[in-house]
Amino acid sequence: MQRPPLPPFTRESALVKVQAAEDAWNSRDPQRVSQAYSPDSEWRNRDQFFTGRDAIESFLADKWATELHYRLVKELWAYTDNHISVRFEYEWQHARTGQWYRTHGNEHWAFDDDGYMQRRDMSANDIPISASERRIGCSNTQSNQRKTS
Repeated sequence: MQRPPLPPFTRESALVKVQAAEDAWNSRDPQRVSQAYSPDSEWRNRDQFFTGRDAIESFLADKWATELHYRLVKELWAYTDNHISVRFEYEWQHARTGQWYRTHGNEHWAFDDDGYMQRRDMSANDIPISASERRIGCSNTQSNQRKTS
């Protein structure tokens, strides 16, 4: 089975992949998100390394049990052949402490011929913010408008 759009990517097809990833991650559904990755997908998420959909689902379930009210935006940074790079920001509230954070980062993706992500390499930094500084997914802010041109 294929997961279009398929490589090699054009600007338009890369933008479709990025938007699909943003939509899936904002669902906060680990099973849904894991289906975009190859069964043997290799991940680096900050200082964690793991392989496979089961590990991805487990990681995401733990992530969203801690990172409440998670809202993400991704922006296409670069693309070529079967690779896409994005920058992202997401905001979340820590389940235990109640502290809000904005996470800034970059991801580099490699896709197999069927359009599944076979490698995800992520780096990020968490910045503590106050609830009033939130700007992603909030109806009371103007900077909730992000679209690539």
